[in-house]
Amino acid sequence: MKDLKSQLKIATSNSLSFGEGRGEGLYVIKIGGNVIDDSEKLHHFLKAFADLKGNKILVHGGGKMATKLAAEMHIEAKMVEGRRITDIETLRIVTMVYAGLISKNLIAQLQMHGCNALGLSGADGNLIKATKRPIQKIKSKTDDTFLEVDFGFVGDLDDNSIEIKNLSKLLESGFIPVFSAITHDGKSQLLNTNADTIASALAVSMSKNYETSLVYCFEKKGVLVDIDDESSVIREINPINYKDLKAKGIVADGMLPKLHNAFEALNKGVKEVFIGKADDLNELVSRGFLGTKLTK
Repeated sequence: MKDLKSQLKIATSNSLSFGEGRGEGLYVIKIGGNVIDDSEKLHHFLKAFADLKGNKILVHGGGKMATKLAAEMHIEAKMVEGRRITDIETLRIVTMVYAGLISKNLIAQLQMHGCNALGLSGADGNLIKATKRPIQKIKSKTDDTFLEVDFGFVGDLDDNSIEIKNLSKLLESGFIPVFSAITHDGKSQLLNTNADTIASALAVSMSKNYETSLVYCFEKKGVLVDIDDESSVIREINPINYKDLKAKGIVADGMLPKLHNAFEALNKGVKEVFIGKADDLNELVSRGFLGTKLTK
């Protein structure tokens, strides 16, 4: 009996705790702002997300609500070379809208579908700590000069931004984390961080403990050859044809940072990345018949 107890003690001490050894699966799913703006599409997506089995994290964008509220409050959107500046007034609005109204509306709908979701910003539980973006030099679109740009209260992430231990505890406890695009710097300052970047950072960090799949859901069926033709989905993108697609201008504008984040995630341990239509979530993640899959 003593030998048996000793063996059991050794086995227990050597066993892996929850998530260690990448034994559990995890979906990190980012939903785009255009879907959030469409109540019918959003309802359909949230039902599909709630029905998705296993561990999952949702990251949401902000949609047009923050822009609309800023206009109503006569706060002018500030842009430099097509890139948005987050001044203090804008930060207050996006915090109210992203981490407040949108977040709680999403949580209420998910709870209706039996999904025990928890609305979070990066400050909650110290789960996502960012660094305020330093002043950067960017090339002018009109000539060869460079401009020094202060992007304001924008937060950038690194490999140590995600608090893996606390986030894993939430998942172990049966909660479904739902993150807005608001982070913090650990010194009481809230920051506005790109939601695609947050999703990628979460997937990369959590891949240390889970077999992680990163899914970008938006209003299109995937990455398209022709933006106006939903049947022109590029089924697979790898680093080689990605360069060709960029050179031909097929992949451009807002899709570029999304794909950059996706390839970076794959290179840092994420199992797979899908890009597709929010309406097709279940088919996108379960069988891979739809959307665009990124491969190394």
